[in-house]
Order: sequence, then structure tokens, then C-alpha cells
Amino acid sequence: MGVRIYDSKLRKVVPLETRDEGRVAMYCCGPTVYNYIHIGNARTLLWFDAIRHYLSYRGYDVTYVMNYTDVDDKIIERANAEGIPPDGITTKYTKAFEEDMAALGARPADIVCRATDHIEHMVEAIGGLIDNGLAYEANGDVWYAVEKFDGYGSLSGRSLDDMRAGERVEPNEHKRHPLDFALWKSAKEGEPSWPSPWGPGRPGWHIECSVMSTKYLGMGFDLHGGATDLIFPHHENELAQAEGLAGDGPFVRHWMHAGLVQMDAEKMSKSLGNFVLAHDLLGRYDGEALRYWILAGSYRSQASFTEESLEDARSSYARWRNFADSVVREAGDAAPDKAPEGDPYVQRFVEAMDDDFNSAGAFAVVHDLVKEGNKAAAAGGEGLGPLVGAFRELTGVLGFRFPSSQDASGIVEGLLDFLLEMREEARAEKAYARSDAIRDRLTSLGVTIEDTAAGPRWRLGGTG
Repeated sequence: MGVRIYDSKLRKVVPLETRDEGRVAMYCCGPTVYNYIHIGNARTLLWFDAIRHYLSYRGYDVTYVMNYTDVDDKIIERANAEGIPPDGITTKYTKAFEEDMAALGARPADIVCRATDHIEHMVEAIGGLIDNGLAYEANGDVWYAVEKFDGYGSLSGRSLDDMRAGERVEPNEHKRHPLDFALWKSAKEGEPSWPSPWGPGRPGWHIECSVMSTKYLGMGFDLHGGATDLIFPHHENELAQAEGLAGDGPFVRHWMHAGLVQMDAEKMSKSLGNFVLAHDLLGRYDGEALRYWILAGSYRSQASFTEESLEDARSSYARWRNFADSVVREAGDAAPDKAPEGDPYVQRFVEAMDDDFNSAGAFAVVHDLVKEGNKAAAAGGEGLGPLVGAFRELTGVLGFRFPSSQDASGIVEGLLDFLLEMREEARAEKAYARSDAIRDRLTSLGVTIEDTAAGPRWRLGGTG
């Protein structure tokens, strides 16, 4: 049936239909680089990287674009607080973001664009919106006139009256409607600014993504991603800007939104003060275990952050890692890197992931595979090759790297194998004290020894 996704604008699961056959053009809103990202930010961006990876596995030629917002009120405030220029703040936290996402196993986007590199294009787009009667200048600022765009509210499914009720709006005496939003902000003393026909200033947040996404992907690109809290106003405003400027639509073929991470029944947010930085978690948890926690639940679900859920994810991931450290390592280069044609585990995995990226079902397939692989290994290894190939293929699609096995050098592996041989010789000589000493010493170093019908084997880590 092919890949099916939940389209946020249509509010239902639909087949993925792309502008160009066999190609996917996708854009995801990246971070505002004024601080470390919290785990909710990381979850959204890791999920869209995983979606990009899976679509590539399914044969699509994917172009993935992500932006950095590197000019913003929050950046200016942070710069003032730290006593350094705004570009010092953005450089510092861009680097931190990239390090954190790499530790979680995310690959860089194919195109990474920065707002400050596209100011000229934004000025041009704002001028076009004024020419089209959809924007107006007032006292050096430029505002989008939401009442002039017939489709305003189509993404969030709300009327202007609904939006006004309960939504925080940007106050300004020069606005014609309370929901009109800033396209250009006139410069204040000491703030970074750029020239424009309306005087020096800087762009509003929303115009950045409309301009950069269409610059690199064109109108009507296939997937636009972000978290659900961006639906309104950010993505609603993006849509109004892009389609208002082009004069027709659609701006995006499919909208996809990831659920938020919650703490104590509230969304995780820096503005609310209830957040946990990904940077801090990576100091306490292995990046692969955090990746497991992020991807094991549906991307659309609201994830509850608790230490218990992270510990559960670490234990579950340990089963995969232990299989990689023992059975897969022992199979070595002779084992296939992929499953055989028609493999039932791969078929089940694809069925799950094709269904709006049902990772819970996909993870269950890998756990079943590991259970069967351990049984085959303990029974002497008959039929193990296809299972190892399927494990390598499917965990690779999910982006897991198992550094505990891949980072062990050949010298370390050789020494461990040699120590196991010495232990076997000691046991054959009934020198049990010596064999037990070897085992105990290896255990103290974090190496677990398992005696199976096929002979002893070792793996790094405990019995998790």
C-alpha cells in the first residue's frame, strides 16, 4: 500500500503523495539558537531525521532542509545577559545543538540554512506581500494583514474569533487587527539590524521559514514538520505568507506534527520553566538509550518525561546492545548485513513503519527478532545468519549504532577472546580457582561471560 502519514491539515491518515515521483522534499523548523535544547526539542528533530531515514530506506530520494533561527528577541536578551555579541550566542549554541543531536545519532540535514544569511530574500518577500495588498507598513514596522488572506485559519482549523480567544497576541497600537503579525521589526538601539525600504530593522520569526523553505524546495514541497505547538501561530503564518506571496497554493502538500514532551501534565517549555536539557541528560544517559526512549513511542503521541521511563528505555535498549555485543559480533563479517529477500521480520517492520511510522510496532519486531536470535545462538547457531542480517538491517534503518560493539578495537576483542581461551584451558585442567578468577576479573571490568551450548561468549555490559 505504500507509506501513509497523518496529515495535520487534513486531520486524517492519507497516502504519501509527492510532487515528483520517487522524490521527497521535506522541511523541518529547527532551533532558535539561544540556549541548549530541551529534550522535547530534541525529540521532534530526532523524529523527523528518523522519518527522513526511513523514507530513504523505502526508496525515496529525500532532500531534507532544516533552519536555524539566529536572529530573535531571545537571542538578543541572552546576549545582553552573558555580555557577548548576539553572533557569539548563536555560534555557541549552534555548536552545542549539533553536538547533542550527533550524540543522539541524528545526521545533519541535507541543507542547513540560517536566517541571517537570507535577510535580503525576506525583505524582497515582504515587499511582495505589500504589493499584493496583504501587508502594510506602520512606523517602521511591517505587519501581515490576516483579514486580507482568505485561507487564514485553514491549518489550525480555527476562525479569527477563535484565535483571538485565549491566544497571546503581539500588542502594538499601529496594528489594524489584533492577530496581525510582524513581518519586519524596526531597529531598537543596540540591536542587530539590516537595511530595508522601511528603515533599518530585522525580520519577524514567521517570514524566515516561508522564505527559506520555498527558496530551497519551491512551492508545493512534500512534507513540512515541526511540533504541534507550532501549528498556530507559526505554521499558520508561514502558510499565509507563502501562499499570499505566490498568489496560489499549496505551500505544502503534507503537514506533519510531532507530539510534545510533558512534565507534570504540562508541555515541556523553557518559557514555563519546566524543562530538562538534552545536554544534561546526555551526561547521565547513553545517547543510544535516549534515542530508544524518543523513537519507541509514536511521533504524534504526547510523551511523558519521567526518570522511570528513561530507565525502562535503557533496559530495553540493553537487550539489543547485548545481542549486538555477543551474537552479532561473533557472527562477524561472514554474516549478512541485510535480511534475505522476503524475510518475515522485515515485512512486519515495513508494515508497521508504513503505517504513519508506527515505531512501537517496529520496535516489537526487533525485540522478537532478538529473542529468536538468542535462542538460535544458544542452540549452536543454526539459522542464525538471516536473523543477524535482519537485525543489522532493521536497527540500521532506525539509526542505532551500538557503539559498545563497534568501538571495541580488534586488539581488545582479541585479548578478550584469548582470556576466554585461558579460562577454558583452566576449566579443562580442573583449575577452577584460576578460571573463576578470570571470570571475576572480567566481570569487574564490565565484561559478561555466558556459557552456552556453542561454547563461551562475552559481551560488554551487564545482564540488562
